[in-house]
Amino acid sequence: MKILILGGTQFVGRHITEAALEKGHEVTLFNRGQTNQELFPNVEKLTGDRSSNLESLKGKEWEVVIDTSGYLPGVVAETASLLKDTVQQYIFISSVSAYDHFQEIYVDETHPVGKLEDESVQEINGETYGPLKALCEQTIENIMPNRTLNIRPGLVVGPHDPTDRFTYWVMRFARGGEVLVPGEENRPVQWIDVRDLAKWTIDMAEKRETGTFNAVGYEEEVTMKDFVNKLIQVSPEAEDKWVSDECLLENNVQPWTELPLWIPKSDEHPHGFFLVSNKKAREKGLTFRSITQTIEDTRKWFISRDNTDMKDGIGLEPSKEASLIQKCGK
Repeated sequence: MKILILGGTQFVGRHITEAALEKGHEVTLFNRGQTNQELFPNVEKLTGDRSSNLESLKGKEWEVVIDTSGYLPGVVAETASLLKDTVQQYIFISSVSAYDHFQEIYVDETHPVGKLEDESVQEINGETYGPLKALCEQTIENIMPNRTLNIRPGLVVGPHDPTDRFTYWVMRFARGGEVLVPGEENRPVQWIDVRDLAKWTIDMAEKRETGTFNAVGYEEEVTMKDFVNKLIQVSPEAEDKWVSDECLLENNVQPWTELPLWIPKSDEHPHGFFLVSNKKAREKGLTFRSITQTIEDTRKWFISRDNTDMKDGIGLEPSKEASLIQKCGK
């Protein structure tokens, strides 16, 4: 197939590009030409800006467009309107954040999406990101009815992850010693290895699938204790020390940043995480590599990268971690 990828040089887009090339497809990348331009030297690259300059997309045809960089409905509408007569299928990488809440466990694709009081908002933040993604989905479907595939990943992890959220746990356990682990041992968590997401996205493109699908792991529920056990298997020099939500909150520990993958239980998140059903996607062939493989590959990538400092704000400072373990640990 001839595939146009909007983005294609960062994390999710990078792996989707690799997956498409591995299957022998002809790939074109459209982006601003500012990031990782040394990648994919033999791939056609079109330079432009989705918000202001789509000229390089005109007069060309592809079978599929995969949108890895759409966040604002107005910008997405411009791209979809331009491509509607020159592509057969539009694949939009959305997010489980599109759902309005996670009070039920394992919500499926029929669950209501978030709404904005002002749909013209241009600011992307924790409150608007998800509803804007949902609006982008609807915008594309309105322009290209019955030709749209919306893929909603949860937490995406693995090599080249710029957020360091999953990577923090891999490298913290690799450092050894007593490791503070938040919340309850049986708290379910979800993520998807970026390579599994990328492979399945290309599979779905090849089949011309449409509709909306949650893309998260695994076949069976994974708890935080399951994850910790896998981390210790890879890094046996580490020892897990569990600390309750209450003690962490009392000591002003920041969920999701100081302790990634931690969402305290609340009325909004009664299960301590945003959990969605992957049944529909698995029925369409979504599969998962082992947790251990993702851990090991993430560790190898982190060690090999130029900057081995965690992203600012991610992870507990060692002295604070030690203090909290002494004060609150089981």
